[in-house]
Amino acid sequence: MSETDVAVTARMLDDMIELQDRHNRAVAEDWRERGFDYYRAVWVECAELLDHFGWKWWKKQTPDDDQVRLELVDIWHFGLSMLIRDRAPVADLAARFHDEVGAARDPEAFRTDVEAMAAAALTTRSFSVDAFIDCLNAIDLDFAGLYRAYIGKNVLNNFRQHHGYRDGSYRKLWAGREDNEHLMELVAGLDVTAGDFPERLYDALAERYAATA
Repeated sequence: MSETDVAVTARMLDDMIELQDRHNRAVAEDWRERGFDYYRAVWVECAELLDHFGWKWWKKQTPDDDQVRLELVDIWHFGLSMLIRDRAPVADLAARFHDEVGAARDPEAFRTDVEAMAAAALTTRSFSVDAFIDCLNAIDLDFAGLYRAYIGKNVLNNFRQHHGYRDGSYRKLWAGREDNEHLMELVAGLDVTAGDFPERLYDALAERYAATA
């Protein structure tokens, strides 16, 4: 295992932890002490995730890959919040993600992996890193891909907060389509490696939000 590669994974994890803490503090400055039920958000999001992936045996369903990834990133927001609050050791987490993400896994295991993550949230009110990594591997999403998707969704979450999400005035449908769909389009048109990627994405969201009012 290359120390440099682990260091890159740790840096990406640190970036996400910093952004998640910043977002949570925008919602409630004392979020670490408030006891928010992040575990409940995890299992509810797991149900939404399965709907996008498909679970009904009595009809043909095709996974919506973009929405599956976005729902998994939503779950990561809540799971990461739980890990931060529980003071999970960043170095150990980085090593696990580096070592275990990318392992071959049967896509058909995805449904049971999601259920394992939901079960941990329901029965122990914890976030299962094991099940989350299994989910990443089942849909072939590497840690760098998770990082890019997380940054995009984090920017959208902040945009929502700044535009009335808490008081109910925010429009989640833009010209008849969910903001998540617009997010995916805008991310595809920007350089995610640019240092000012979050700022450019925020500006692009603001421009489209105004144009679809």
